[in-house]
Amino acid sequence: MNEIPGDLKFLKSHEWARMEDAGRVTVGISDHAQGLLGDIVYVELPGVGDSVKAGNACAVVESVKAASDVYSPVSGTVIAVNEALPDKPETINEDAYGDGWIFVVKPDDAAELDDMLSPDDYAAMIEGEEH
Repeated sequence: MNEIPGDLKFLKSHEWARMEDAGRVTVGISDHAQGLLGDIVYVELPGVGDSVKAGNACAVVESVKAASDVYSPVSGTVIAVNEALPDKPETINEDAYGDGWIFVVKPDDAAELDDMLSPDDYAAMIEGEEH
């Protein structure tokens, strides 16, 4: 299993969130999730300026196996999207926690991150799924 970065929080639906400087939250899908999906062939990004709600779908990742909604971990406004993904969706497979980020949110309430899973709790959850 790949190392899970310690600075991330996770949703049970396999999205990760990283609190950045200036209170921005970068969002992607976990390495575990990209592994389950297989080769990612298409990413539908939210629009910059879109309002997102915590727990609501705001992007789509499609692989050769399935299409999967990507849920926002926090409510707020999308302030950036990963412009490289439409041309290189496989970046998520190659670097889920780095260059494969999907979008950035300016959260209405950063405390929503407190409701997410810690890296250890997420690791325990996915380990439980594999048994």
